[in-house]
Amino acid sequence: MTWQPSTAVVYVGQRPCTGPTADVACAALNFFTSRRTARSWARHHPDYTGKAVDQPRAEALGRSVFGPPLPSRRPRS
Repeated sequence: MTWQPSTAVVYVGQRPCTGPTADVACAALNFFTSRRTARSWARHHPDYTGKAVDQPRAEALGRSVFGPPLPSRRPRS
């Protein structure tokens, strides 16, 4: 799997509060075209803390949280 553009990153963050993961982290799990655009988003959302990670790290985090990706399915003929 490759990302387009190749500079794409994922901002992995959370809000400093308690509650379900969907409330604490989902709004701070965002894809950006570059680290620069991720940093700009973070500056405008100071209520979230986190960092931008590259494709290998984002995929590893995703697997650790959600498990392996679903196998691709071929359309039936």
